[in-house]
Amino acid sequence: MNPTRTVERSIAGVALAIAVLAPLLFSTYTVDQLLTESLIFGIVAMSLVFLASYGGMVSLAQTALFGIAGFVFGNMTTIDTKGLTLGYSPWVGIIPAIVIATGIGLIYGGLAARSTGIYFLMITLTYGVIANLSFGQIERISGFGGISGIVPPSIIGTTDQHPHRLYYVSLVIALLLYALLRYLIRTPFGIALQGVRDEPVRMSSLGYGVALHRTLAFALGAFIASIAGVLFVWWNGHIDPQTIGLGATINVLIIAVIGGLRRIEGAFVGALAYVYINDRLAETDFSIGGYKLGTFNSLIGLVFLAIVLVSPDGLLGLWERAVGLLQRRPLAPAAGD
Repeated sequence: MNPTRTVERSIAGVALAIAVLAPLLFSTYTVDQLLTESLIFGIVAMSLVFLASYGGMVSLAQTALFGIAGFVFGNMTTIDTKGLTLGYSPWVGIIPAIVIATGIGLIYGGLAARSTGIYFLMITLTYGVIANLSFGQIERISGFGGISGIVPPSIIGTTDQHPHRLYYVSLVIALLLYALLRYLIRTPFGIALQGVRDEPVRMSSLGYGVALHRTLAFALGAFIASIAGVLFVWWNGHIDPQTIGLGATINVLIIAVIGGLRRIEGAFVGALAYVYINDRLAETDFSIGGYKLGTFNSLIGLVFLAIVLVSPDGLLGLWERAVGLLQRRPLAPAAGD
């Protein structure tokens, strides 16, 4: 077995053990706020990484799809707040939220499937802008104030009612979605999708539906993002158009790039790094000798720029380079040689 893979699997095992035992190792705030948020945004970023890494599609629509699911769930389940306030059970609200967001993702994917590169990027950015403006300007379904008072199913409860339950639900869902993607990329569909990514003209000449594969992959990414959207409103209890604004869209891209766009695991690495930095430094002004250098956005921008310049494959790319250097290092001569 490849020694690098052995080390990575060992590290993954330790990380999983820490995640499972997190409530015993960390404070309630760390678990229910930072780690839960990292898992939720890691799932969103994972949908982006999947499309970018295995489909060659860098999508800026994942945040919009994430938000659509959250807004649908809020409209379906809330009472005495903004939106449709239909008042259904939270269990009932899950299915329409995921189905509608995934269906819209299927339509989005079908429209953008024949575009590539910067054109695909800009089309998906347009989707995000349309979603943001639609929820902001249509008071009947949200308005700029958004929807408040969203609660998860009673068996899960809020973090105040039942600490750690939502964390474990998010952890289990993240692991299941990760396993699903790892399985799919080894199926004929996943292998064909990678072929479409690398040689679309050749795959088309061989009879593969290039646009169809891209559309289905985009719908799968929408499905994953929609689940994260439901988890987010369970965790946050509120969603508004700013949640899916341009800043939020760029943040998800930053998370994916920081972790590494080439590997699915990078989504969670990037999310954890981003959430931790945001928690520690969001309200901090950076200055040297009395000269203000900027705020958190300035710092995260510098981190983003540094990673892109030093390691285009993100933090996992740095790890792979470090392992490669260690493997190429010559052994020290034995004593007496």
